[in-house]
Amino acid sequence: MKAELHSRTEVIQLVNAFYDKVKKDDQIAHFFEEVIHVDWDAHLPKMYDFWESTIFHKALYSGNPIQVHQKVNALSSMSAEHFQRWIALFTETVDELFSGQNAELAKQRAISIATVMQMKIKTD
Repeated sequence: MKAELHSRTEVIQLVNAFYDKVKKDDQIAHFFEEVIHVDWDAHLPKMYDFWESTIFHKALYSGNPIQVHQKVNALSSMSAEHFQRWIALFTETVDELFSGQNAELAKQRAISIATVMQMKIKTD
């Protein structure tokens, strides 16, 4: 039986496993590795805060993800296919690790976030 997603510990596990996949992915890794040269030591804690805030309604994350993604898109155009791949990897990671209401909520929120992001940055 899979674990419940119910604390920051599980959020960290989820985020780390997800980005391990992203870093190796032939469709979206280049945004992180080549376009913005992400500093993983700085990025991952922000993502822990973001997802903990998103799933558990905690006010931990401060930032403007739309603006960040608009800047990335200006450097290298993101397509709907890129967002679909992001959703697929995220959903796959959640399903591999967790079950329950918060796992389902995380997947739903990921889809909503990706949809809004695409509309706001005007992807191809």
